[in-house]
Amino acid sequence: MVALALLGLGWILWGPKGKAGLDPAQGARFALGDPNAPVVVVDFSNYLCPHCQNHALNVLPRLKAEYIDTGKVRYLFRDFPFPGQANVIRASEAAACAADQGRYYEYHEVLFRASSSWANLQGSVLDRYLVDLAGQMGLDENTFSQCLSSNKHREGVLADQKLASDLGLTGTPTFFIAGEKRTGFLPYEEWKTLLDKALAEKK
Repeated sequence: MVALALLGLGWILWGPKGKAGLDPAQGARFALGDPNAPVVVVDFSNYLCPHCQNHALNVLPRLKAEYIDTGKVRYLFRDFPFPGQANVIRASEAAACAADQGRYYEYHEVLFRASSSWANLQGSVLDRYLVDLAGQMGLDENTFSQCLSSNKHREGVLADQKLASDLGLTGTPTFFIAGEKRTGFLPYEEWKTLLDKALAEKK
């Protein structure tokens, strides 16, 4: 039996313990930054997690400017929908459809900004909303709609979900920062300390 609870503003998931030897970065589908950057960050997020939203909207843009766009960090995104969160799975699929048009990061951010508007939507109503968001960004709505209705990215979302479970992750957001696991919201200053330390160790 898997249980889900809200702790503070983050999500906690209780389930089976993880398997040893798994690489959280392997097979990641979406990334920012230089593939040869010295430090790799893996971000397991959930589109309805308030701490994930805070990170995506208020911390990640600073990390992008200071560490990712400057070639210091490779930032990998992974989906972590919880059991019963069909709408989060669908939102994650929609982000992958945006990636097909080269706009993953922008749509990822928009999903968090608009989360209160789609959190209670399901089925065709949710799909229409997700397509509308794509259109507002200037994406081709017909292509996006066809992508979403085909379910072509569901396998990738569920693979991320399984990896999170196999790793024994217990909440969102969970980050692997140069291999070190951290769960929960981290202020920018803490990120700076961790990344500067990891970069110094690579020299």
